[in-house]
Amino acid sequence: MENPASNFYEQKAVEFIRTEIAAATPSERRRIFEKFVLAALGSIPWVGGFISAAVSIKTDKGSIRTDTLQTHWLEEHARKIDELMRSLEEVAQRFEHLGPQIDERIQSDEYLALVRQAFRTWDRADTEDKRGYISNVVANAAGTRLCSDDVIRLFIDWLELYHEAHFAVIREIFKNPGTTRYDIWDSLYGELPREDSAEADLYRYLIRDLSTGGVIRQARETDRLGRFLRKTPKRTKGSAPSTMESAFEETKPYVLTGLGKQFVHYTMNEVVTRIGDTPPEGI
Repeated sequence: MENPASNFYEQKAVEFIRTEIAAATPSERRRIFEKFVLAALGSIPWVGGFISAAVSIKTDKGSIRTDTLQTHWLEEHARKIDELMRSLEEVAQRFEHLGPQIDERIQSDEYLALVRQAFRTWDRADTEDKRGYISNVVANAAGTRLCSDDVIRLFIDWLELYHEAHFAVIREIFKNPGTTRYDIWDSLYGELPREDSAEADLYRYLIRDLSTGGVIRQARETDRLGRFLRKTPKRTKGSAPSTMESAFEETKPYVLTGLGKQFVHYTMNEVVTRIGDTPPEGI
């Protein structure tokens, strides 16, 4: 007597292989796309175990055992396989929109190394949004060459390092260059907490993290060569302030750094341009 669970997981494995390697691309580009898919699959340790377990799971003396640890493991990873399939299919569709001029790029060892790093990060991502950003950087790295692969590797590291709260701050500053810490908090959360609250401490941490990481900075004037001008210190009359600067300070504007703008382009833009075209605006 066959185990229904065995049939289900074996079907999932076969469907996965057929969909991603055979049916997802036109035949003339299949070999090229296979390299991309295999690089992605090879970077995720459990995929091989899933396919092997899905094919080999058997009943014990004809009894149906769907409550085993192996079965529960397969059920959990079957859901993740579905998510991986969708991500790979979305990237493949975007490759098709970019045309055959990217074929050399997506077969290169340099690009496939980025794919492996990106999908290792995809596997560890906790949210659908972050997995979407990773798919974006994989597709955009194939279609645009605004910065070197070394910088794109840094962007993938940022995607693993930062959390949704970081990305929310980045989006606000991108949409509203020159916004202040007060404006960012007001737009994201509304009512201000106490300065000594955990919420204020977390907000200081987010701003400090992104500032020291080179993603955001306070707006500064530059000369014609792009060199930052020193600020003239303001002399204040009377006694010094009795309190420290607020976490929600509202006079100092923040902008994305040049690197931060490229990070947004590669990770938060879903519409990529062909190599050499003008990069898209917005997120």
